[in-house]
Amino acid sequence: QPSYAVTFAIDSSEKSDRQTRPGSPNDRPLNIVVVGAGGAIGSALVDYYLQHTLCTVFALSRKPVSQKQAHYLPLDVGCEDSIIRAAATLKSAPPLDCLLVASGVLHNGEMRPEKALSQLQVDHFMESLRINTLGPALVMKHLLPLLDKHSASRCGLLSARVGSLADNRLGGWYSYRCAKAALNMLIRTTAVELGRSHKQSTIVGLHPGTVDSNLSQPFQRNVAPEKLFTPDFSAGCLADVLHSKTKADSGQIFAWDNSPIPF
Repeated sequence: QPSYAVTFAIDSSEKSDRQTRPGSPNDRPLNIVVVGAGGAIGSALVDYYLQHTLCTVFALSRKPVSQKQAHYLPLDVGCEDSIIRAAATLKSAPPLDCLLVASGVLHNGEMRPEKALSQLQVDHFMESLRINTLGPALVMKHLLPLLDKHSASRCGLLSARVGSLADNRLGGWYSYRCAKAALNMLIRTTAVELGRSHKQSTIVGLHPGTVDSNLSQPFQRNVAPEKLFTPDFSAGCLADVLHSKTKADSGQIFAWDNSPIPF
């Protein structure tokens, strides 16, 4: 079993820097959970918090992660039982300061974003909803109650600009757009409930931009080089955006550059 009473050995100057970015409530290490830690952005988020913050990081994914300082817990967003087991383990840790959900699927095997309605397939549509919408919903169902109720704890979920109804001018990508639009509604609705149970907490959606990863690889041809981000760059931006948010921002969606994204 992982040990939760962990304060990583760092010198005083490094400790000071890591506590101010993004900050440590009550002068104690942050407790961070990253779901989807095996993906490009999730792994980069784990690295970011280990490097820039005095914290304990719990890395949750289907397969073990490479970061030895992180506490790995198996979790499959498509399996509620695995989420329940991870939540049961995390209950023995101190309250969580930050929950990040970085899981998602755009293409998988024969599954590809649709260019036209004629390409729509029921099983692909349902898989997108299962992983991109229902999975995060179940994660929040079981892990949001573990957020610290007595501090400005935060939850950030990877959304996407293509999930915006107001910003949709190109069409296509039916199942992914619908799944992310549904996720955005889930974030907005959960913010209302969280405001009652965790009065200081904030939940937002986060758009990472186009990140050089397996998810975006088939669609990078028309992306300008300056618009194709490394996972580390995107993760640092997302963490900074998340920890800049206050209660007034809860339920909204923000891009990597801190610009709001309309629903």
